[in-house]
Amino acid sequence: MASTSTTLSLSSSSTLIDGKAPRQSPATSPQCVTLPTLPPPPLPSQNRPQGRDMGKTTAYCRKIARNVVAMATGETSAEVAATELPEIVKTIQEAWDKLEDKYAVTSLALAGGVALWGSTGMISAIDRLPLIPGVLELVGIGYTGWFAYRNLIFKPDREALFQKIKDIYKDIIGSSS
Repeated sequence: MASTSTTLSLSSSSTLIDGKAPRQSPATSPQCVTLPTLPPPPLPSQNRPQGRDMGKTTAYCRKIARNVVAMATGETSAEVAATELPEIVKTIQEAWDKLEDKYAVTSLALAGGVALWGSTGMISAIDRLPLIPGVLELVGIGYTGWFAYRNLIFKPDREALFQKIKDIYKDIIGSSS
Protein backbone atom coordinates (compact mmCIF):
# COMPACT_ATOMS: atom_id res chain seq x y z
CA MET A 1 0.00 0.00 0.00
CA ALA A 2 2.95 2.29 0.65
CA SER A 3 4.08 1.94 -2.95
CA THR A 4 0.61 2.98 -4.18
CA SER A 5 0.72 6.23 -2.25
CA THR A 6 4.03 7.17 -3.86
CA THR A 7 2.90 6.41 -7.41
CA LEU A 8 0.93 9.64 -7.64
CA SER A 9 2.54 12.36 -5.64
CA LEU A 10 1.36 15.90 -6.11
CA SER A 11 3.88 18.63 -5.78
CA SER A 12 2.42 22.00 -4.88
CA SER A 13 5.80 23.68 -5.16
CA SER A 14 6.26 22.90 -8.86
CA THR A 15 6.14 25.98 -11.02
CA LEU A 16 5.73 26.39 -14.72
CA ILE A 17 8.60 28.01 -16.56
CA ASP A 18 7.72 29.33 -20.02
CA GLY A 19 4.48 27.35 -19.90
CA LYS A 20 6.29 24.01 -19.54
CA ALA A 21 6.33 21.61 -16.63
CA PRO A 22 9.64 21.39 -14.76
CA ARG A 23 12.02 18.67 -15.92
CA GLN A 24 12.40 15.58 -13.83
CA SER A 25 15.84 14.49 -12.79
CA PRO A 26 16.83 10.99 -13.94
CA ALA A 27 17.12 9.93 -10.29
CA THR A 28 13.35 10.38 -9.84
CA SER A 29 11.48 7.12 -10.14
CA PRO A 30 9.42 6.68 -13.33
CA GLN A 31 6.34 5.95 -11.22
CA CYS A 32 6.30 9.42 -9.66
CA VAL A 33 4.16 12.02 -11.45
CA THR A 34 4.21 15.70 -10.57
CA LEU A 35 1.39 17.98 -11.64
CA PRO A 36 1.33 21.77 -11.65
CA THR A 37 -0.94 23.36 -9.08
CA LEU A 38 -4.43 24.33 -10.21
CA PRO A 39 -6.07 27.66 -9.50
CA PRO A 40 -8.63 27.65 -6.69
CA PRO A 41 -12.17 26.80 -7.78
CA PRO A 42 -14.45 29.80 -8.38
CA LEU A 43 -16.96 30.73 -5.72
CA PRO A 44 -20.42 29.17 -6.24
CA SER A 45 -22.08 32.60 -6.45
CA GLN A 46 -19.90 33.49 -9.45
CA ASN A 47 -20.79 30.32 -11.38
CA ARG A 48 -24.53 30.49 -11.10
CA PRO A 49 -26.50 33.13 -12.95
CA GLN A 50 -28.52 35.34 -10.64
CA GLY A 51 -31.83 37.13 -11.22
CA ARG A 52 -32.42 38.18 -14.83
CA ASP A 53 -29.47 36.17 -16.16
CA MET A 54 -31.15 32.92 -15.08
CA GLY A 55 -33.82 33.30 -17.78
CA LYS A 56 -31.24 34.08 -20.44
CA THR A 57 -29.24 30.99 -19.54
CA THR A 58 -32.34 28.81 -19.53
CA ALA A 59 -33.42 30.12 -22.94
CA TYR A 60 -29.94 29.56 -24.34
CA CYS A 61 -29.90 25.98 -23.04
CA ARG A 62 -33.31 25.33 -24.57
CA LYS A 63 -32.08 26.66 -27.92
CA ILE A 64 -29.06 24.36 -27.81
CA ALA A 65 -31.27 21.40 -26.91
CA ARG A 66 -33.64 22.22 -29.76
CA ASN A 67 -30.73 22.37 -32.22
CA VAL A 68 -29.40 19.06 -30.95
CA VAL A 69 -32.80 17.45 -31.39
CA ALA A 70 -33.07 18.91 -34.89
CA MET A 71 -29.65 17.54 -35.80
CA ALA A 72 -30.57 14.14 -34.38
CA THR A 73 -33.59 13.95 -36.69
CA GLY A 74 -31.37 14.25 -39.73
CA GLU A 75 -32.26 17.79 -40.76
CA THR A 76 -29.44 19.96 -42.01
CA SER A 77 -28.64 23.26 -40.35
CA ALA A 78 -30.04 25.15 -43.37
CA GLU A 79 -33.39 23.39 -42.93
CA VAL A 80 -33.44 24.23 -39.23
CA ALA A 81 -32.60 27.87 -39.91
CA ALA A 82 -35.22 28.11 -42.65
CA THR A 83 -37.98 26.78 -40.42
CA GLU A 84 -37.15 29.12 -37.52
CA LEU A 85 -37.22 32.46 -39.35
CA PRO A 86 -39.65 34.85 -37.71
CA GLU A 87 -42.24 36.64 -39.80
CA ILE A 88 -40.45 39.99 -39.50
CA VAL A 89 -37.27 38.55 -41.02
CA LYS A 90 -39.25 37.22 -43.98
CA THR A 91 -40.88 40.62 -44.42
CA ILE A 92 -37.49 42.36 -44.34
CA GLN A 93 -36.09 39.90 -46.91
CA GLU A 94 -39.04 40.52 -49.23
CA ALA A 95 -38.66 44.29 -48.86
CA TRP A 96 -34.91 44.03 -49.57
CA ASP A 97 -35.58 42.01 -52.71
CA LYS A 98 -38.05 44.67 -53.96
CA LEU A 99 -35.54 47.53 -53.55
CA GLU A 100 -34.12 49.02 -56.71
CA ASP A 101 -31.34 51.14 -55.18
CA LYS A 102 -29.74 48.87 -52.60
CA TYR A 103 -26.55 50.94 -52.62
CA ALA A 104 -28.41 54.04 -51.35
CA VAL A 105 -30.22 52.08 -48.64
CA THR A 106 -26.97 50.49 -47.49
CA SER A 107 -25.29 53.91 -47.43
CA LEU A 108 -28.14 55.36 -45.38
CA ALA A 109 -27.97 52.45 -42.93
CA LEU A 110 -24.23 52.91 -42.57
CA ALA A 111 -24.64 56.67 -42.06
CA GLY A 112 -27.32 55.97 -39.46
CA GLY A 113 -24.98 53.59 -37.62
CA VAL A 114 -22.21 56.21 -37.61
CA ALA A 115 -24.65 58.85 -36.38
CA LEU A 116 -25.85 56.52 -33.62
CA TRP A 117 -22.26 55.80 -32.58
CA GLY A 118 -21.44 59.52 -32.51
CA SER A 119 -24.55 60.40 -30.55
CA THR A 120 -23.85 57.74 -27.92
CA GLY A 121 -20.37 59.19 -27.49
CA MET A 122 -21.82 62.67 -27.09
CA ILE A 123 -24.43 61.48 -24.60
CA SER A 124 -21.81 59.67 -22.52
CA ALA A 125 -19.68 62.84 -22.50
CA ILE A 126 -22.67 64.90 -21.32
CA ASP A 127 -23.45 62.25 -18.70
CA ARG A 128 -20.02 62.73 -17.16
CA LEU A 129 -20.67 66.43 -16.47
CA PRO A 130 -21.60 67.12 -12.84
CA LEU A 131 -25.08 68.74 -12.93
CA ILE A 132 -26.31 68.17 -16.47
CA PRO A 133 -27.63 64.57 -16.07
CA GLY A 134 -29.82 65.52 -13.10
CA VAL A 135 -31.23 68.56 -14.88
CA LEU A 136 -31.93 66.56 -18.03
CA GLU A 137 -33.65 63.88 -15.97
CA LEU A 138 -35.93 66.49 -14.41
CA VAL A 139 -36.70 67.92 -17.85
CA GLY A 140 -37.58 64.42 -19.08
CA ILE A 141 -39.85 63.74 -16.13
CA GLY A 142 -41.55 67.12 -16.60
CA TYR A 143 -42.10 66.57 -20.32
CA THR A 144 -43.45 63.07 -19.71
CA GLY A 145 -45.93 64.43 -17.20
CA TRP A 146 -46.99 67.25 -19.54
CA PHE A 147 -47.42 64.81 -22.47
CA ALA A 148 -49.49 62.41 -20.35
CA TYR A 149 -51.69 65.26 -19.07
CA ARG A 150 -52.16 66.75 -22.52
CA ASN A 151 -52.68 63.54 -24.55
CA LEU A 152 -53.47 60.53 -22.36
CA ILE A 153 -55.69 61.47 -19.43
CA PHE A 154 -58.85 62.64 -21.22
CA LYS A 155 -60.62 60.39 -23.73
CA PRO A 156 -61.03 62.90 -26.62
CA ASP A 157 -57.34 63.83 -26.44
CA ARG A 158 -56.33 60.18 -26.29
CA GLU A 159 -58.48 59.33 -29.34
CA ALA A 160 -56.98 62.27 -31.26
CA LEU A 161 -53.46 61.04 -30.41
CA PHE A 162 -54.25 57.51 -31.58
CA GLN A 163 -55.75 58.85 -34.83
CA LYS A 164 -52.66 61.00 -35.41
CA ILE A 165 -50.42 57.94 -34.85
CA LYS A 166 -52.52 55.89 -37.31
CA ASP A 167 -52.32 58.68 -39.92
CA ILE A 168 -48.55 58.91 -39.59
CA TYR A 169 -48.30 55.11 -39.85
CA LYS A 170 -50.38 55.14 -43.05
CA ASP A 171 -48.20 57.93 -44.51
CA ILE A 172 -45.02 55.97 -43.80
CA ILE A 173 -46.23 52.51 -44.83
CA GLY A 174 -48.60 53.69 -47.51
CA SER A 175 -52.09 52.39 -47.80
CA SER A 176 -53.93 51.13 -50.86
CA SER A 177 -57.26 52.58 -49.69
